[in-house]
Amino acid sequence: MAQHRDRTPGNRSHRGQFGPPARSGTSGPAARPGSDLVALRAQLMAVVGPVVAGSGYDLEDLGVSRVGRRHLLRIVVDADGGVSLDAVAEVSRKVSEALDAAEKTDGELIAGEYQLEVSSPGVDRPLTEPRHWRRARGRLVRAPLASGAPGYPGTVQGRVTEARADGVTLDVGGRLRDFAYPDLGPGQVQVEFGPPAGPGAADDEPGDEGEPDGH
Repeated sequence: MAQHRDRTPGNRSHRGQFGPPARSGTSGPAARPGSDLVALRAQLMAVVGPVVAGSGYDLEDLGVSRVGRRHLLRIVVDADGGVSLDAVAEVSRKVSEALDAAEKTDGELIAGEYQLEVSSPGVDRPLTEPRHWRRARGRLVRAPLASGAPGYPGTVQGRVTEARADGVTLDVGGRLRDFAYPDLGPGQVQVEFGPPAGPGAADDEPGDEGEPDGH
């Protein structure tokens, strides 16, 4: 789900359009004369971060890209239990107001027109933080084994049964296995067809029991 808002100099209107989830981890050039992308992103993070955190959500990604004559400011937020459509709309409103206030105080942050898009992560979001693994509890996940981990350079596939601050427990072929986060690369939630299995259920896909496969 995504919430879009347009900003033109002296005018801001709510489009009220909702589209597919934004992909995380992609940021384009700000294309602002004399600007530096890193500095611009840091300025925006300083404004947007406290607003998102104050609303009770995690800021998963913030990217700025050029789309025709305007800029696209894309923000991805998440929380335990997911983010509802109403919550996305509320965060979008608060971020919009915060950006307006910051521009009145410090001058224009993003030159010219821009579109603000606030969304929740898609299923293709890589699991790179303990909170990502926690929110994937009960889901079938595949992850590469990190260098130095037993079975490297293989992969492991299993269902997340528990996620702690220091590691995760996967049900791999009916056997519970503990992994420290440094032993795993970015996890990927697997798309399953048919009735989803509950937490701790084994993956029944023939020929792939989740053991390190050496690929």
